[in-house]
Amino acid sequence: MVEDRVTDGKRIAQLLSSELSGRDRGALGDVSVVDADPDAEPAPEGTVGYGVAYCDERVGTVRLYPDAAQLAIAGAGPVDAERVRAAVDGPGLTATDDGAVRIESGAAVKRAVDALLAGLSDGE
Repeated sequence: MVEDRVTDGKRIAQLLSSELSGRDRGALGDVSVVDADPDAEPAPEGTVGYGVAYCDERVGTVRLYPDAAQLAIAGAGPVDAERVRAAVDGPGLTATDDGAVRIESGAAVKRAVDALLAGLSDGE
């Protein structure tokens, strides 16, 4: 039987990683996954799975939770965290009180990437 919805934090993070590193055009062409820990397992307090870099500068960290992945944007740099939070929209995707983007389903991954793109300093 096929699962209708991906809600495992590790799998969501894997889908996000694929979206971030799978494009070579536009702003996402300059986004990369860095310092990936293939052995990272979700934990209630969150486990660092990998970093996100833009133009070779680390701009965020993805943490694994049992039921979600969370992208925390670095405080300074080429990504405007406020614009990212403002672009968060739709089910399974929320901006947390500390400014991270919580991704609770595989279906929300593309919208999380769109939110990240909205925060890039040079736009789309």
